[in-house]
Amino acid sequence: MESSSVSADLHIILNDICCGAGHVDDLFPFFLRHAKQIFPMLDCMDDLRKISDLRLPPNWYPDARAIQRKIIFHAGPTNSGKTYHAIQRFLSAKSGVYCGPLKLLAHEIFQKSNDANVPCDLVTGEERVFANEDSRQAPHVACTIEMCSTNTPYEVAVIDEIQMIRDPARGWAWTRALLGLCAEEIHVCGEPAAIDLVTELMYTTGEEVEVRNYERLTPLTVLDYALESLDNLRAGDCIVCFSKNDIYSVSRQIEARGLECAVIYGSLPPGTKLEQAKKFNDPDDPCKILVATDAIGMGLNLCIRRIIFNSIVKPTVNEKGEKEIDSITTSQALQIAGRAGRFGSSFKQGEVTTMHRDDLAQLREILSEPVPPVQAAGLHPTPEQIEMFAYHLPDATLSNLIDIFVSLSQVDGMYFVCNIDDFKFLADMIQHIPLNLRSRYVFCTAPLNRKEPFVCTTLLKFARQFSRNEPLTFDWLCRHTKWPLAAPKNIKELVHLEAVHDVFDLYLWLSYRFMDMFPDAALVRDIQKKLDDIIQIGVCNITKLIRASQSAAAPGTAEVVSEDFPLSRTQRDPRVVSERHGAASTEALSIAVEAAGLRRAKSGRPSRLGGRQEELKSYGRGSLANRLLREGLLTQEMLRQLETACQKLGCTKAFHRVSLG
Repeated sequence: MESSSVSADLHIILNDICCGAGHVDDLFPFFLRHAKQIFPMLDCMDDLRKISDLRLPPNWYPDARAIQRKIIFHAGPTNSGKTYHAIQRFLSAKSGVYCGPLKLLAHEIFQKSNDANVPCDLVTGEERVFANEDSRQAPHVACTIEMCSTNTPYEVAVIDEIQMIRDPARGWAWTRALLGLCAEEIHVCGEPAAIDLVTELMYTTGEEVEVRNYERLTPLTVLDYALESLDNLRAGDCIVCFSKNDIYSVSRQIEARGLECAVIYGSLPPGTKLEQAKKFNDPDDPCKILVATDAIGMGLNLCIRRIIFNSIVKPTVNEKGEKEIDSITTSQALQIAGRAGRFGSSFKQGEVTTMHRDDLAQLREILSEPVPPVQAAGLHPTPEQIEMFAYHLPDATLSNLIDIFVSLSQVDGMYFVCNIDDFKFLADMIQHIPLNLRSRYVFCTAPLNRKEPFVCTTLLKFARQFSRNEPLTFDWLCRHTKWPLAAPKNIKELVHLEAVHDVFDLYLWLSYRFMDMFPDAALVRDIQKKLDDIIQIGVCNITKLIRASQSAAAPGTAEVVSEDFPLSRTQRDPRVVSERHGAASTEALSIAVEAAGLRRAKSGRPSRLGGRQEELKSYGRGSLANRLLREGLLTQEMLRQLETACQKLGCTKAFHRVSLG
């Protein structure tokens, strides 16, 4: 193991001890393996600290700091017209940029702008569409927020869903847009919960924030009764589920009652989502029921009369990478419930309820609670910062460079470093492939779901072929994906088609970053559209696919597709599933639930589950340093060197726990 890798691993263990996620005993086997490599000092520690100093993000954008920008915050709930007013200013400007969280939203503004005779380009990670036939850049552009330019001057910029600046994975993109866009006017749209943070951030840039508050345009009523049975469905109903298995189960039960339903969930291609929305919205179509996940919360205009929560718990992953099942947040509940009774639709007011009677009181309580204020904005290390780290630590892997960077980074209280687990997963996956650092970094930022083995395997093949300087041609991609593909006969085949669609997205994303190596973007885009049509056929016949899957399954098989979180009913007790310790035993679960109950009793309100405090109490105590000294594996001089190294690493607290017990 290289010395820089050892340093990174040591630092992770020490930090775990500091935050209570580890114990001093974790260090013992580590010392035994790497004692000779731990103690040499890192001469470059001061330089690394300077590089990873993230306390002044506004200074990263000198072009934006060179102008005095006007910040207008359009604050309000779903269906309040806040984004509409910002877009009207965007359309009236001489030049503008719209930054949204989804491709669907960017497409919508692109279409709306060009329909209003305001030439507007479209820029997403996978697509570039020019309004002008000669491919000249239009003065307006609609883009996904990660793709916005901080070098191009605009008259007006619109940043949509600003509350996502707190997102653990993508928050850095909203921070970058807010601090870095070169526009005379910045219009931010989102929840009032983000007003204070945006105001504080703009105070550090010397820019004032004008707040414009909006109220919901149509009434939204929480009903006094639950649905209780699918026999009580009416036209315009939308059942919201938080797992694919529930989507499949509910849609089949609806069909068994002689009703047609549209289906929308997150992994469907955008085109399929739009077609399903169109089918549901069409007054002449017999499909009057929608079954969907929280994917309907953004990006789709739907004529929904009543939102019905099939469950009010949702699987999440916390900041420690642990899987949790917990009640939906007030923000999530409002975002979803607010889709009912959209202004301008055939329903003049919206209604919301639950499928099960015993969930209704809790939903009412969730919806009545104030949304907690957004506390901090996300940051992410840049390629340039990682390259400077690599200069000082040439033997470190990219994954270790990221670990060391995050460990040493210093952030102001208004910021946090975004979760880098997906980045590190890809970095470890392609570590053995010879790539230069910049190319390796780009591959690791590719937008893919690491739970999809076929997509991950394809990225690995892309990287290997890229490293050999062999272009990834259309023919190569067709061989790998076995294109052309037939319509799915069961759910498993539908899921695979969705994964192939993601592979085509991945190819297109890489083609805009390595044009010479991914040369056939136009051909891939053509077959992706054909694949979208095939997936639409499958989704329209989804209940037939479910029946085919269940008839092929072994007797007693309950699930159509394996998932981490099948949620056919609301779980009355929150549960934490820790990847690190397995947490499969009933005892560990009961400990977690009991600890959560104690925390709730102290705070007087329900809380998110945080971790495994009770599990840590069972470890033995004592000084690891004394044990190592007794066994001759450590000397007093080595202990002093370790203390100095820990001071430079910022782990003094952990050192004292190691040395004093």
